Amino acid sequence: MGKIVYLMGKSSTGKDTIFKELLESGTIALKTIVPYTTRPIRAGEQDGVEYFFTDEEGFQKLLQQGKIIEERAYHTVHGLWRYFTVDDEQLQLSEQSYIMIGTLEAYQNMKKYYGQESMLPVMIELDDGIRLQRALDRERQQENPKYEELCRRFLADSADFAEDKMLEAGITRRFQNDNLQRCLDEIVEYIKENLS
Repeated sequence: MGKIVYLMGKSSTGKDTIFKELLESGTIALKTIVPYTTRPIRAGEQDGVEYFFTDEEGFQKLLQQGKIIEERAYHTVHGLWRYFTVDDEQLQLSEQSYIMIGTLEAYQNMKKYYGQESMLPVMIELDDGIRLQRALDRERQQENPKYEELCRRFLADSADFAEDKMLEAGITRRFQNDNLQRCLDEIVEYIKENLS
């Protein structure tokens, strides 16, 4: 039976980099689960890779069909942005293990849907000052930087990843991403231990 390796952490902790490194290294056989969003596509992203990009109408249609596993709605300075996971037959846990990135709240909902035994949480952490600088550097590269949204998100992370919420979610292992290679090595070892 496979598991869902669920990468989480505050914004700009390096989740995307770790996700890509884990897939490209080939040391662990993991398939991706592509979530959905109604937010605008960013420079460098591809539809169906980081997310399936849709709009509110597309979200409502999937909701009416009963295909939404979990969803989060953010009232941003640019309007309502939704992030959600869809039961669209991407997952075959009887045959394969998967990897995806999400929030602590989304992890809790995935755990309810698939069962705790199917989930393997990987919490990535990093100093707040380094995170903020990374977020600013990334946003500067966008054609239309959204600094207000960056600040809203950065501040919201404190509440979203509060210690009591982490304990409630059963997060016992955390990985410090202050050295990418060391962090990756620790995550690979942890995944291998828990998938065998």
